[in-house]
Amino acid sequence: MIRSIIVSTGCYIPPETVSNTHFLSSEFYGADGVRLQKPNPEIIEKLYNITGIRERRYVSDALTTTDMAFEAALKALEGIDKESLDYIIVAQNFGDTRSDNLRTDMVPTIASRVKHRLQIKNPYTVAYDIPFGCPGWLQGMIMADYYIRSGDARRALVIGAEVLSRISDPHDVDCMIFADGAGATVLEASEFDAGILSHITRTDAFDKVWLLRMGKTYHPDRQGDDLFIKMDGHDIYKYALKTVPLVVKQSLDKAGLMLTDVKKILMHQANAKMDHAILTRLFQLCGVQPIPQDIMPMIIHWAGNSSVATIPTLLDLLMKAQLDGHQVSSGDVIVLASVGAGMNINAMVYRLP
Repeated sequence: MIRSIIVSTGCYIPPETVSNTHFLSSEFYGADGVRLQKPNPEIIEKLYNITGIRERRYVSDALTTTDMAFEAALKALEGIDKESLDYIIVAQNFGDTRSDNLRTDMVPTIASRVKHRLQIKNPYTVAYDIPFGCPGWLQGMIMADYYIRSGDARRALVIGAEVLSRISDPHDVDCMIFADGAGATVLEASEFDAGILSHITRTDAFDKVWLLRMGKTYHPDRQGDDLFIKMDGHDIYKYALKTVPLVVKQSLDKAGLMLTDVKKILMHQANAKMDHAILTRLFQLCGVQPIPQDIMPMIIHWAGNSSVATIPTLLDLLMKAQLDGHQVSSGDVIVLASVGAGMNINAMVYRLP
């Protein structure tokens, strides 16, 4: 049986650290255009208590999504013949927004730009993008797995890259959640009894489609044509808490495994409180207690929410033993799960070779 195994990983973590004190002088408004009356230290402290974010990473003004994706790809491709890639799949949602121009630039695709930057000559290295919300990188992994298991591909590079700092409304308190980054993974065909064991994806667009969307700034005197990311945080929390555990359990059932077989759960780094609530609900759903304290590594506290880049970044750090207190070894089972705009949810079960 052909399976897809991860043979290498890489990430780009922007060097600029932006602490919560950065927002002390911000002017925050509500969706109604009325300035929030609470003092900024109180607003910041409340958001920290909910999300767990004390700092986040922003890309420098000179770089774009393509630049970060390229840097992550270089690390993932170390020791690998880049001309042997059958696919380059890039998960991203906003293209190459620049520091001096917020207009989305997606033509050509970010994947094609990365292929060009890598100087790959092979015309059959197919490059395309996936705009799938925060679960985009994981969905790219799922699509690459289909190609590999079908026999049409042997090797694929899957990248998640996003610059959220430039499309976050500085007058919306939610801007403190978002960050920038990129992560990359190389998948290969293998006959090992390991690799990707199962995956599940769902899209709840009937009544949840607008929970995450684009909209105008909340500042009443600065309305223009620029659009910024907006979300109904409380409703997303309720949706994720109800649905993500179900999808994770479905993927475990599909793989013929129990939750007790899982060594690590890599959850999209969106909100620490939400992730811990999802974990608790998952263990309740599976009838397993207690919850191992080290089962869910977190980087949101210092990296923020970089959308499609959160899980591949987390995976890279885990694989390279750069997460304190977290190690994995051959035969270990990990679960990856994400939720985001669409509304989309996906989960994957993976056994390390």
